[in-house]
Amino acid sequence: MSNLIQSTISFIQTHQNWGFLIVFALAFCESFAFVSLLVPATAILFGAGALIATAELDFWPMWAGAVLGAIAGDWLAYDLSFRARDYVDRFRTRRVDPKALNDAIALFRRWGMMAVFAGRFLGPLRAIVPIAAGVCAMPWLKFQIANVTSALVWATAILTPGFLGVRWLTG
Repeated sequence: MSNLIQSTISFIQTHQNWGFLIVFALAFCESFAFVSLLVPATAILFGAGALIATAELDFWPMWAGAVLGAIAGDWLAYDLSFRARDYVDRFRTRRVDPKALNDAIALFRRWGMMAVFAGRFLGPLRAIVPIAAGVCAMPWLKFQIANVTSALVWATAILTPGFLGVRWLTG
């Protein structure tokens, strides 16, 4: 796994023009249900933050890629689950539904928009909360407000530590 992380960071350094798209794809994978389990996006995004400082990449395009990828991942998960909520409900009544989804739905029903916002920062729930929002038929605008605002904060939180850490160490 560490080879994949290092290879991806090296690829971004070598092919800086691809940085925005790679960071977009990583943030999307980190936000979209089940794909986040397969892709070590968090570690790569922290490394990309450090790379911004060491390779003198422009921070804002990378940040924009992270924001837009996170928004797109949650939006797609919400939209698919909203459209398939009757199917998911049938699954739940048969008790086939995983415990994580049940926990996310309970969290969502209690906290609403705050659950969507905070869910982005809670590792195991990050990709499940948008599904719960869709299944519970959260209004689209409320979901998007929480989705966009949390993506803005999350992208900053994921890229800035590596960026500032390298600046501080080389300062």
